Amino acid sequence: TRLGRDHSGKAGDPKDKYFHESTFHPHYDGRFADKILTYDERRVHLTALMQTYLSTMNDIGAETWIMHGSLLGWWWNRKIMPWDSDVDVQMSFRSMKFLADYYNMTVHHYKLPNISNGRNYMLEVNPHYKNDSIADRLNVIDARWIDTETGLFIDITTLRKNHTAEEMGLQGVMMCKDRHHYLEKDIFPLRDSVFENMPVKIPYAYSALLEEEYGAKSLTQTDFENHHFDPEKMEWIPVK
Repeated sequence: TRLGRDHSGKAGDPKDKYFHESTFHPHYDGRFADKILTYDERRVHLTALMQTYLSTMNDIGAETWIMHGSLLGWWWNRKIMPWDSDVDVQMSFRSMKFLADYYNMTVHHYKLPNISNGRNYMLEVNPHYKNDSIADRLNVIDARWIDTETGLFIDITTLRKNHTAEEMGLQGVMMCKDRHHYLEKDIFPLRDSVFENMPVKIPYAYSALLEEEYGAKSLTQTDFENHHFDPEKMEWIPVK
């Protein structure tokens, strides 16, 4: 790291917590950043973060798909919401184990059109990823794709079988350690689409999942977070 000191919250976090967010913002890794980016800077670097993640996962054959706020951004204009400061993706346990076994702590260099000198991205897997208990609240994030220049990162969570539900006789119930629950038929088969000009996978029942998480208005409300959606430009425009 280029920083003189660590700006992560490691010193104040419980010892069992693996990932430590920065002391100045929860969506930055304090090992690589000491300040938040401007609005325009963040958009450029988050886009690059998403593009490089999707490119890498495609190259190594790790199936992944977008969820949560990133999926909502896809719904509107196939882009990250301009007010977002992070990106959310999921993958299967099989893919997560593959990353842990062969790609943990690997650094991937990309030359990017909007970023001089290229950029290094690190894939880091939480060793607690094998623990599927929702009681492990300190380690709900199973892996991160981290921009080692800006400290921005993508949270990667594992979609798992809900064994508690299976024991109760409920089939096809899935879960993540962040306490989100899904039906297998709502996620699979994954659909092919485009996000930030890159091929991407999205969950099968995307609209139902978005309505359940954010409410029906989230799919139609054109004014949000001091932005207005322009249907002609297909862009969220800041409201001054």
